[in-house]
Amino acid sequence: MNTMNPEALDQLTRTRAALHAVAEALVAGPQYAAHDDIRLSVGPDGFAGWVTGGAAVAGTDLVTPTGRVPIRGRLGDLAAAAQIEPRVLTDVYSGGPTIGLDDRVDLDPAATARILGALTAGDGALRELYPAEQPVLWPEHFDVGITVDQVNYGVSPGDSRIAVPYAYVGPWAVPAGEFWNQPFGAAWELPVPADPTGIVEFFRAGRAQLG
Repeated sequence: MNTMNPEALDQLTRTRAALHAVAEALVAGPQYAAHDDIRLSVGPDGFAGWVTGGAAVAGTDLVTPTGRVPIRGRLGDLAAAAQIEPRVLTDVYSGGPTIGLDDRVDLDPAATARILGALTAGDGALRELYPAEQPVLWPEHFDVGITVDQVNYGVSPGDSRIAVPYAYVGPWAVPAGEFWNQPFGAAWELPVPADPTGIVEFFRAGRAQLG
């Protein structure tokens, strides 16, 4: 259960929204314009486009082939400083980021570390659970996941339903039972710092529940 104080929770929520906006408008969007591909991949300290050579996020910085820019200030100004033509994806999907090009994207370092740490741990857990699968960080919901045998496994940095990073198991047909604590399946709020071992155990418990 989430026990964060209101100020820390607000910082986490604002930072998550900012990273989500950067992921779509400055990483996935330009990649989609060039390669018709919205997929992102998780790295050790951030995330990048599925196609190499584009922008990436490393900690609280935006990294491009031309340099490194701190992620702060108006999103459109950040794009200009990084020499990126921003591209939102509202014509590709609905329910994406709530921050636009005229909004600010300041990051809290501690919240950034928690969010990116959760995504990195989730990526590692997914690769251990199903080594043949390639986890994808989707810019729409900003979560890293895979789908195997009609079951979604993944890690979210938080959302409007669960405010903190969590792992999930989402069978396409959700069965009855106490394990399934969300309308989409089951969720487990991640400890701080996130640990791939615990996430794998949760994934395996969900898989076992499904037989």
